[in-house]
Amino acid sequence: MKVSCIQMNMKFSDPGWNYERAEQLISQAAEGADVLVLPETWNAGFFPHEQLEKYADENGRQTKERIGSLAKKYSVNIVAGSVVNRKAGKIYNTAYIFDRSGKEIGEYDKTHLFTPMKEDEYFEKGDHLSFFELDGVRCGIIICYDIRFPELIRSYSVKGLDMLFVVSQWPKIRIPHLLALAKARAIENQMFVICCNSCGTAGDTVYGGNSSIHDPWGETLAKAEGREEILTADCDLSVVKGIRESINVFRDRRPELYNI
Repeated sequence: MKVSCIQMNMKFSDPGWNYERAEQLISQAAEGADVLVLPETWNAGFFPHEQLEKYADENGRQTKERIGSLAKKYSVNIVAGSVVNRKAGKIYNTAYIFDRSGKEIGEYDKTHLFTPMKEDEYFEKGDHLSFFELDGVRCGIIICYDIRFPELIRSYSVKGLDMLFVVSQWPKIRIPHLLALAKARAIENQMFVICCNSCGTAGDTVYGGNSSIHDPWGETLAKAEGREEILTADCDLSVVKGIRESINVFRDRRPELYNI
């Protein structure tokens, strides 16, 4: 499975420009790819406190129409990062997933909100995981800060996940954390981890890029730098079966001892 991360440099508080840029990058990345991935809150940046509702995508309508149509046009699966989204009168950080026909097959609201930047004061917490299949591969998704919570990722992996998508706007100053966490989650859960980060500046924060793709052995198949770029790797899914047969951590778990 060929996966491409679109490490996008979005304009802060400018959804119109950002949708146009996302469409341009998708058109560039689509040829030969099986899955395209966008970063976190690419429609508005992370995150414009003032007039947040103004920049939100009402029920994900614009994202579904524009990105879903591109998935169908190019016959490619798209993990459409996340967008600032308004539903039922509340604001969520919501990820959408589309299959090759353009059908929405997954939706996930960020469950762990980043309190140091007061995300919890402006967004509602999600309350569910999101499982979906892309070309027969069982997948799941988390958003940025979620990666610091291993219980969440293990909740996915024990249900047979083969590939985890991490969409983020991770600041440059803490990129070593992101790289270490992505690799660790791949190793401990014996699955592919696809991490698509943003780059550029949003508000006062510089975001660090360095999107990365890791296999279940923890090998880094591809890694970006700090600029806008498209990062691609071929993911051999047979590796998952091989490692789980040779080092079966799921069989050897002792959940009765894990009082978390």
